[in-house]
Amino acid sequence: MNDDNNDWFGPQTATFGDRLAAARDQAGMTQAQLARRLGVRKATLTGWEDDLSEPRANKLHAVAGVLNVSIMWLLTGEGDGVSEPDDDAIIEPDMSHAVAELRAIQGELRRLAERAGRLEKKLRSRV
Repeated sequence: MNDDNNDWFGPQTATFGDRLAAARDQAGMTQAQLARRLGVRKATLTGWEDDLSEPRANKLHAVAGVLNVSIMWLLTGEGDGVSEPDDDAIIEPDMSHAVAELRAIQGELRRLAERAGRLEKKLRSRV
């Protein structure tokens, strides 16, 4: 378990779905196995991992318990969670540039999503 706010799973580099998938992998479970333990459909879990939807509070609590991570870590990357993977072990040297570019794109997408959310809120308030 790691209670650091590390870059790998932090709010600027990872999403809820990223952290959920990492914790599930660390627990050695498939999506189907975790879904069964939580009493949800595999498609529901896939939606959570793909950041298409989020679990309700009771399921979030169950996820944290089953995967032995804190709810705060799942939501923000802060608190008790899984250790970050060793970059050298999972990224070949010639792929490091692509990974860095992907992380930059993810950050940009996150900023654009927040911007779109603010604009939507502004538009809704004028209706």
